[in-house]
Amino acid sequence: MKARFLQQLQKLNMHKSKLLLALPAFVVAVFFFALAIPNVHTETYKLEKYSTAPETIRSPITIENKHKTEQQLREVTQSVEDQYTISEDITEERLRMVSEIYDVVEETKTQGENLTKEEQITMIESLLTDELSEGLPTEVFLPLLRMDQPSLNESQQLLETLLHNYFKEGVQGSEVEGLERRIQLKVQYSETPSHLKRVISDIGTFALVENSLFDPEKTDTAIKKAAATVEPVMIRAGEVIVAEGSTITGDIYDDLLLTGLLDQQRNLLPSIGLAMFAILLGAIMYAEYRRAVKKDNWTVRHIFISAFVSIWIIVLMKVFSMFGSMDQPVYYLVPAVTGVMIVKILCSERFAIVLAVVYSLMACLLFNGQLAGALHATAGMYLLLSQLAGIFFLTQSKDRLSIVRASAGVAFTNICAILFFLFISFEKYSWTEVFLYSGYGVSGAFLSAVLTLGFLPFIETGFGVLSDQKLLTLASPNHPLLRKILVEAPGTYHHSVMVANLSESACESIGAHGLLARVASYYHDLGKTVHPHYFIENQMGMRNPHDFLDPEQSAEIIINHPYEGARMLKKSKFPDEIIDIAKQHHGTTLLKYFYYQAKEINEDTKEDDYRYPGPKPQSKEAAIVCICDSVEAAVRSLNHPTEERIRKIVKSIVEDRMLDGQLDDSNLTFNELKTMETAICETLQGIFHSRIEYPETKPLVKEAK
Repeated sequence: MKARFLQQLQKLNMHKSKLLLALPAFVVAVFFFALAIPNVHTETYKLEKYSTAPETIRSPITIENKHKTEQQLREVTQSVEDQYTISEDITEERLRMVSEIYDVVEETKTQGENLTKEEQITMIESLLTDELSEGLPTEVFLPLLRMDQPSLNESQQLLETLLHNYFKEGVQGSEVEGLERRIQLKVQYSETPSHLKRVISDIGTFALVENSLFDPEKTDTAIKKAAATVEPVMIRAGEVIVAEGSTITGDIYDDLLLTGLLDQQRNLLPSIGLAMFAILLGAIMYAEYRRAVKKDNWTVRHIFISAFVSIWIIVLMKVFSMFGSMDQPVYYLVPAVTGVMIVKILCSERFAIVLAVVYSLMACLLFNGQLAGALHATAGMYLLLSQLAGIFFLTQSKDRLSIVRASAGVAFTNICAILFFLFISFEKYSWTEVFLYSGYGVSGAFLSAVLTLGFLPFIETGFGVLSDQKLLTLASPNHPLLRKILVEAPGTYHHSVMVANLSESACESIGAHGLLARVASYYHDLGKTVHPHYFIENQMGMRNPHDFLDPEQSAEIIINHPYEGARMLKKSKFPDEIIDIAKQHHGTTLLKYFYYQAKEINEDTKEDDYRYPGPKPQSKEAAIVCICDSVEAAVRSLNHPTEERIRKIVKSIVEDRMLDGQLDDSNLTFNELKTMETAICETLQGIFHSRIEYPETKPLVKEAK
């Protein structure tokens, strides 16, 4: 049933059926969307404040808790102390006042030595500035007038030193009272005469004023500087918000609300984004499908195989992702190379490269540890390098051992990629981890080889794919049908081998499937085994049976052989491609010999009665086998085939097939016809090359005797 369905689909016009090409790509996109939904949407919970957490809940995203950030910012800015600026002008002014007091005292002592007490006070008042005269009572100066000069100098030095030190450190308004008491204590415990200590203390407390003034600009700068040190309070992806069994406090509830883990916060935007991403990947596949159908002659089988393999690889990546997280590199073990190897072997290398990119983009999302909004770029890069290595190292798809050799190259690539990721990381890895992860890469590579070798036969059988390995198996000389041809129709067997050589050479020259043409040529005349002696190549030492038959009977036997062969091949469950070539290798050509023979007997003989029913060759390989079949028979009939005669025969047969319309459905171009014509001539010249004529052997034998 499945094979019949594929055959019916294959008959559709692939160039016009856009829906048929879009359907597999759409299915792959939908399948990826369904499996990737948990990677963009996290599980939500129906929780209330002060309830108990049913399980440990982690943050699915990295997000800033702006409320806590602002709270920390307020705390930091409020803790910034007011900034003050020391006024040097005030310092100099107050020290100058102290100096002025002592200068007035000295001047009064010098000029008013013989003056009375009242006159001295009057003189002091006249010498003092208004600020000093208003700030200090005149009686303060009288004890100073009675001091000797050394004591006066000592008291002045003491006051200036104390005031200078205090002013230098800055005197704020709130500190004045305390510093005044300190001045009094300093003076009290100094060597100043006791009757002068109070006077000096009064002068000191008078001179001490606030000189450290509030600076709003400095304060604002300090606040900004402190605010700059506050880092945003972040809830990191994967961070535990609440442990199982813990009480959901107000802060925890706010964090759950912020990270979108509560039921009422279901967001459709991630689903829309994922849908757009899936559609984009599906569009890439669809575009490549159209190109492959047009340029590479893809069939429905190729498209279905690539879609099936893609779905399988997506499932494989999803399964592996369930056993790891962002920190656990389980993707090192993913045998994604299997998919691109199978696609390269059964479809094409270009599409394998396209799928390698698509799978890698999918891996970035599937291996994000189900953390919404996160992409695992390392997983994507690793799988891309691994898959490209598999495509590059798989050089011989005809040899199954080449898959094992390719896996060795993939293993080396995996190790290099893993070491690159580990060595550039800021995290410290032990040598045990390095060897363990490298082992993952090697295991993933050889697991890919095992899966490729294991699944390839099932895919080939399930989709009816004609792989190179299957063709090589059919090309074995020990195959029962080939043995049948060899035993029952040895001339036909030799003819088929010659056609196979010519067909393969012609196909290889224009980029067609040479191995398919070779194997199909082996079986294209299988139908001749039904009546082998009715074909000239098998008539060795016997009279031609057609001499005893009417032209109509002879034509019927000859015309039936392609369809008898196709029937036998179908009965033996041969691939459709080989059956089609066997059926089409004569197209609708005219059996000229018997037609003209019948024409001589009856002028009303219809040409259609002596034409093969067809169909005409539908592929390049079938058209080439059709041409080479006639060329080989024609050249073999020559007594002395020369290069010029071979070229003329080949050219005439190609032109005859073209003018007869036999090549109309084969998609062969004029350039390809010219190229394959040259290749056929070169191959024939190698087969029918000139030989050296050796002398008679009888004299040599006699000499030997």
